[in-house]
Amino acid sequence: MKYIDEFNDPQLARKLLDEIRATVTRPWALMEVCGGQTHSIIRHGIDQLLPEEVELIHGPGCPVCVTPLEVIDKALEIAARPGVVFCSFGDMLRVPGTDRDLFRVKGEGGDVRVVYSPLDALRLAQRHPDRQVVFFAIGFETTAPANAMAVHQARRLGLDNFSLLVSHVRVPQAVEAIMTAPACRVQAFLAAGHVCSVMGTAEYPELAERHRVPIVVTGFEPLDILEGIRRAVHQLERGEHRVENAYPRAVREEGNPAALRMLEDVFEVTDRSWRGIGLIPLSGWRLSPAYRDYDAEHRFDVTGIRTEEPAECRAGEVLQGLIKPTECAAFGDACTPRTPLGATMVSNEGACAAYYLYRRMNGAPPQAAPAARGSRIPREGEEARTAPEERNPVA
Repeated sequence: MKYIDEFNDPQLARKLLDEIRATVTRPWALMEVCGGQTHSIIRHGIDQLLPEEVELIHGPGCPVCVTPLEVIDKALEIAARPGVVFCSFGDMLRVPGTDRDLFRVKGEGGDVRVVYSPLDALRLAQRHPDRQVVFFAIGFETTAPANAMAVHQARRLGLDNFSLLVSHVRVPQAVEAIMTAPACRVQAFLAAGHVCSVMGTAEYPELAERHRVPIVVTGFEPLDILEGIRRAVHQLERGEHRVENAYPRAVREEGNPAALRMLEDVFEVTDRSWRGIGLIPLSGWRLSPAYRDYDAEHRFDVTGIRTEEPAECRAGEVLQGLIKPTECAAFGDACTPRTPLGATMVSNEGACAAYYLYRRMNGAPPQAAPAARGSRIPREGEEARTAPEERNPVA
C-alpha cells in the first residue's frame, strides 16, 4: 500500500501529542466508534501516550461483536442443515452461540466455508445449483453495498439457491442510543471513516447539534487517530460541537452515490437488536420486499429463536463503553480467544481481543508487535522499533 509510513511517522505523532497537551485544560472523554480504531489505539499505545485528561472510551464499533446471539444461533441452525453451503467471513466462525460456534458445526459435518466476498458465495451458488448457498451478511454500512450487490446479481441471474442471513447495523442510531443512555459520559466522538466513505457525513450534524458533541470523522492509522483527537479536543475546549472530516482522502460529504443507490434498492431500514446492548430503533437494514425471497431467515424458517447471554460475560458493558475489558473478572481467565464467552474476545475488531493481544492484564504495557503497522509510537527518546527492511514497501 502507498503512503502507510507517512501515517506512522513518530515525529509527526509527537507534534500532534504536544499540541493536544498544550490545548487540554480539563478532563474530556472521547469515544471511538470503530473496532479497527480501537485495535490501532491499543496496538500503538496511543491511549497511554495521551495526557491523563483525555480518556478514550471504546464504543460498539465491532459489527461481529454486536451481531445478536439469536442471529448467531440462526446461523448455526441453517449451517447444520443438509444440502446447505454456509458462507461467512472468517472472523464469524469462532463467535460463540448459545452452545457452539460455526467451527463446531463444521467439525460436525456442516458445509461451512470461509469466503472473502459475498460474490464468492454467489459463484458457489452458480457452480452448485443442487445446494442452497447462504451468505452471512453482517456488518456496518461499510460491508452493506457488496452484500446488496450480491443479492441484486442473484436476482438478475435467476439464482434461486442463493440467500443472505442479514444482520446489518447502522452507526448513527447507535450514537444516538449511547448519548441518550443514563450513564453516558461521552463528550465527543471519533466517527468511523470507512462508514462515512459509503454514507457520507449528512447524518451527523443533527446528532452533533442535538447532543452538543463534536463528531470528527477519523481514519485508522496512528496519525489519523491523533489528528481526530486533536480536532475533537480543540472543539471541546472552545465549547463547539461541529462535524469535521479529518479523513478527506477517503470521505466525501455526499458519500458514495452508487453505493447509496444500491442500498436503497436492496435494503430497507428496520429496528435491530445489538448484542449486549439491546434493541435500537431504526438501527439496521433488512432485505426490501422486492428481495424478500432471498432472505435466509424466512427461507429456512428460523424466526422464532430466543436466547440468553451468559451471566459472567460483561461484553455488553464493554460495547457501551461502561467498562474497560480488563475490568471484567472473566477477562484472560475464563474468557480468552480460545475459550471466549463473548464475541468481543474473538473478533478481529473486538476491544477484549485488542486488550488480550496487546496489553493482557491491568497495567501491563503493550506487547511489541512486528512491522511498521504493528509498532506502537515510540515515546520521546526511544528508538523506533521497526527496522527499515521490515517496513511495508511503497508500491
